[in-house]
Amino acid sequence: MTAATPPNRPLWAVLLAAGSGTRIAQALAGEPGGAQRKQYLDLEGAPLFWRSARTLSRVQAVKGLIFVFPQEDLERMAALVAELDAGEPLGLPWRTCAGGARRQDSVRLGLAELPAECHGVLVHDSARPFATAALVRSVAEAVLSDAIAAIPGLSVTDTIKTVHADNTVHDTLDRATLRAVQTPQGFLLAPLLAAHQKAQAEGWEVTDDAALMERAGHPVLVVPGEEQNVKITNPADLALLSAPMNEAKPPRTGWGYDVHRYLGPNDANAKARPMMLGGIAIPGGPQVIAHSDGDVLLHALTDALLGIACAGDIGQLFPDTDAAFENMPSAVFVVEALRRVRALGYRPVHADLTVIAQVPKLGPHKARMAAQVAQLLELPPDAVNVKATTEEGLGFTGEKRGLKAVAVVTALPD
Repeated sequence: MTAATPPNRPLWAVLLAAGSGTRIAQALAGEPGGAQRKQYLDLEGAPLFWRSARTLSRVQAVKGLIFVFPQEDLERMAALVAELDAGEPLGLPWRTCAGGARRQDSVRLGLAELPAECHGVLVHDSARPFATAALVRSVAEAVLSDAIAAIPGLSVTDTIKTVHADNTVHDTLDRATLRAVQTPQGFLLAPLLAAHQKAQAEGWEVTDDAALMERAGHPVLVVPGEEQNVKITNPADLALLSAPMNEAKPPRTGWGYDVHRYLGPNDANAKARPMMLGGIAIPGGPQVIAHSDGDVLLHALTDALLGIACAGDIGQLFPDTDAAFENMPSAVFVVEALRRVRALGYRPVHADLTVIAQVPKLGPHKARMAAQVAQLLELPPDAVNVKATTEEGLGFTGEKRGLKAVAVVTALPD
């Protein structure tokens, strides 16, 4: 089964960010800006809970999010979520609500905010920011197939003993039957709601929703958990938030393509520019019709950088309808796109560029173009390659009506 949700079985997620974190509160006593709660601690430039929100939103099966915050923080956190979503859209609907005194109260209040058509729910602790989209997908798929409840669990490698009140050993448990349980936990909504209602009526105390479902008599499926899906619980765990995360961020590759037309006999009223390529003038080259300076190579490079940053394309950022960009040096576009790449925590390490043109002959200019691009990207000269080729008389470039360029840029986490 795929992670796609059947149209009549939508699944939402409840993200718990209402805990007080008593075991870690003392270590956070000096934190500025209300970060005394662990769920508000900074992780990669955003509050801890936002990392989980981003992960949940990347899974196709998840159709919406409920954020559960402490009552006293609800208004402030709702505004913050709106601000974060405006800058980095989650791409799905979300709601906020106040939590309760216990974890199970916060879950119950979060469930009450789900839309009426909701079929299943994932419940996740924001204190587990390192859960992956693959784990979310695994739990969601179990619930959307035939599981009433599904939870991630890890095999226990330590020997586990039960002890008496005086700390003497009572028994040694068979660790082959033990699992260390994580979140997100997934459930069909109707039986979970019924279990919460029964727990409230009968005064049950549980540590997670899986225990509540077990007590209500429902089977709970265990799917493989993740070693890195640790919970930020004790002061020592804070080191995990400041540890380098580069290993978890993959390299990125951006691809850019651009085309410009040469000035022709029927273009008397067109804006024509002297040929620029890679930031250098090409003496004797045909004039290029363009709003900016018409540097097709730097335009392709700009789009490749914007691809790395997932920031749209050059036409969105620098529209040719804006008078401010008329005859603008294309190096300005490259610098702005590079800024966006760095803001995302990446740095270019290599660029491979190709110009396709029948005329002019570009061989004598390739080294200078490469050197100029390397300077713009702040790379060593041997990290930039510029190629020039023709299309052997074919197409508009072969007919000497224009030229085009392709750029490929590789970037690594900074």
